Amino acid sequence: MQQAIIMDGQSLSQKIAQDCAEKLAGLNNPEIVLATVLIGDYAPSRLYVNLKMRLAKKAGLTPRLVELSADISNDQVEDILLSLAGDNQVHGILLQLPLPEHLDTNRLLEMIPPEKDVDGMTIQSMGRLIKGEVGMVPCTPLGVMRFIKEYNITTEGRTAVVIGRSYLVGIPQMLLLSKQGIDASVTLCHSKTEAIEDICRNADIIVAAAGINGLIGKSAVKPGAAIFDVGITQVDGKIIGDVIYDEVKEIAGAITPMPGGTGPMTVASLIENTIKAAEMQGAIEGNSLEL
Repeated sequence: MQQAIIMDGQSLSQKIAQDCAEKLAGLNNPEIVLATVLIGDYAPSRLYVNLKMRLAKKAGLTPRLVELSADISNDQVEDILLSLAGDNQVHGILLQLPLPEHLDTNRLLEMIPPEKDVDGMTIQSMGRLIKGEVGMVPCTPLGVMRFIKEYNITTEGRTAVVIGRSYLVGIPQMLLLSKQGIDASVTLCHSKTEAIEDICRNADIIVAAAGINGLIGKSAVKPGAAIFDVGITQVDGKIIGDVIYDEVKEIAGAITPMPGGTGPMTVASLIENTIKAAEMQGAIEGNSLEL
């Protein structure tokens, strides 16, 4: 039996960064600034920020890190975000999550203007996505769509299942897969869905983003289906996805590994969103692909 195509997020993310660098070089290397606000010293967040900053530099962007103490007040963070929002030299703002518990995450996210919301997390960004208007798209769902484009995965008229209903992944992923021009028929499932294996078994595309280790095994996969593993859990210090990779790759048509799949593409999508943000603000010329 032929094994699945392994969709390599590491290689594709590097390619995207190089493409962005070449684009900016052709525009005489304008300074495009991505400001990341990191509050506290949560080790995973610092790791993710470092990865984002490294890829941003490779793509020709100027990363700016704003480090704040974990005991900072909500009002103080608001003031900093408003300052970045009003700074014409800053083109993208990323508020690294999760935040310390005493901070109001939703309120702080809304301090970011939609044209600088490179994580696609504000209410305005989500509203634009729902209405099909130009705006920022959350990075992980956007990364999945870039995989679909790169590996020529057919979506028109196909059935897709998205597992997970978060506003970070599940809801925007459902919208992107069903929008005009992509045209998949999408079923949204979650941890309370009954007979989830039966639902998944009929799907041509599965995006698993529930954060439940081993949720999708071989018996839940249609032969030849495209499988995107977004869910993350830690087991004995190892990063594990929702998909049982070793057995599913024997039947799937294409699959993302974990790690090395959707994670790097989330970071690459942040870089693309920053370029798009600079275009929306008139800092550079261009018309980034709208997925």
